[in-house]
Amino acid sequence: MRRALDLAQLGRAQASPNPMVGAVLTDSCGSFISEGFHTYENRKHAEVVALEQAGNKAKGATLYINLEPCSHVGRTGPCVDELIRARISRVFAAMRDPNPLVSGKGFERLRAAGIEVHEDLLQAEARKLNEAFAKFIVIKRPLVTLKAGMTLDGKIAPPPGGSISILGAGGATGGWITSEEARAHVQELRHMSDAIMVGVGTVVADDPLLTDRTGLPRRRPLLRVIMDSRLRLPLESRLVKTVKDDLLVFCSFAEEKKRRALEDRGIRVEQVRLGTPDGRPDLPSILARLGELEITSMIIEGGALLNWTALATDSVDKIFLYYAPKILAGTGSVPFAAGAGFQKISEAAHVRNITLHRFGEDFAVEGYLHDPYEDVDVHRHH
Repeated sequence: MRRALDLAQLGRAQASPNPMVGAVLTDSCGSFISEGFHTYENRKHAEVVALEQAGNKAKGATLYINLEPCSHVGRTGPCVDELIRARISRVFAAMRDPNPLVSGKGFERLRAAGIEVHEDLLQAEARKLNEAFAKFIVIKRPLVTLKAGMTLDGKIAPPPGGSISILGAGGATGGWITSEEARAHVQELRHMSDAIMVGVGTVVADDPLLTDRTGLPRRRPLLRVIMDSRLRLPLESRLVKTVKDDLLVFCSFAEEKKRRALEDRGIRVEQVRLGTPDGRPDLPSILARLGELEITSMIIEGGALLNWTALATDSVDKIFLYYAPKILAGTGSVPFAAGAGFQKISEAAHVRNITLHRFGEDFAVEGYLHDPYEDVDVHRHH
């Protein structure tokens, strides 16, 4: 099963909006026969790839797979039919498919055909691997991760006029807040995501590229999403200069001349309803639109105002906060989240299931504001 999970990860950034799935076939003695993993372009599901590789050896074999085999017709036929036809004897699956069209039905079909089925082997690892798919397939929204790099006292930049790092990444004058190791890991987070979002203030201050620089293959370019209420995105910014059908700007007010100037450069501009009295676009509406575009996961990389908007609208599923062993202090430094803030401790966003990571001198806190599987269960119940 660990091998199946490792194989599944080979589909990272290549399987979306489908789940990442790996499959291993062994004979009755436990010896390896074949394996496979899924990518969206290849269409074939992991278990079918493994079956084709195995040929006649699949008869009587045991399948290890990190996700319940599908029992419905989608882009391919039902995988359970192929498994039954190949006359495998046993299936070990890490988790049920959260897709309501499948959930439990694949196992039922296999058992009805006389195939032994065992569930929940390494379930926790499997659930984490496909948490974005789980939320997307049921709720039709991307899994949102709020990421920031900051000092120990929660500052993402010195006072304006010093370093210009809104991303907690570092500007032209003041250097980086976080370490090289932490910044390398941020690229991994980007690679795991379908989209990345910042506010236009971050673009004006930092002129970032917002690209996946891991060099690893991906099916779709990382979608760069900008919250820009009044279309202030500078035409000379690196984002605009490097657009390749991968830049989407959400605004509340669209001056026609500026809109045309952006669209003429290949940038998609979409107007959404107001989300706040000061004219910011409605973040929940944006997430619904991204779901329509089959974006299953998105990382938010700040500014302070966007961070607060995401928290205030309860749009954040998980956090990944990097801390450097530095203290900026002072009231002028930029906090992780600005805005009104929560007024009582009882109202504060509560982070659960925390994992700590170490990156050189820095550490990071990973945790959940919403368990995507709990949200899926609640949504189904309603």
